Amino acid sequence: MRLDRYDTKILQILSTQGRITKSHLAEAINLSISPCWERVKRLEEAGIIEGYGAKINPSILSKKTPVLVEVTLGKHDAASFKRFEQAMQECPEVADCFATGGGVDYILRVMAQDIDQYQRLIDSWLMSDLEIERYYTYIVTKTIKHQRDALEIDENLIR
Repeated sequence: MRLDRYDTKILQILSTQGRITKSHLAEAINLSISPCWERVKRLEEAGIIEGYGAKINPSILSKKTPVLVEVTLGKHDAASFKRFEQAMQECPEVADCFATGGGVDYILRVMAQDIDQYQRLIDSWLMSDLEIERYYTYIVTKTIKHQRDALEIDENLIR
């Protein structure tokens, strides 16, 4: 699907202001309400807009310790990757899990109650059948920049 400048502007606005009214959105992109809303519905139907939600600041609701973890598996076969990835999907403490190329297989962002709870989690993974060969832990001491859902639109999609 190719997007025009109105579509990209709609996406940029909705990615940061999901609760904007139809009339304010239309005004912001310089279209009348009906054509603007038809574009939004088309973007939803195409699956480009997957949904709407509130951005919650977790540090206000609970004091969790963010931990970054590099993980390398001992076996590099499809079954080992699938088993590890399934375990990460099911683990509520794992906020992000990225499969990577290069020196490590995965980079995780774990949100733990404290370092003790994090270490108990790692210990449980090491005693399971996840095939973790080695891991490196990085305790986040200060967040310099955290950008939620930054939207960059590929120029090739714009007509």
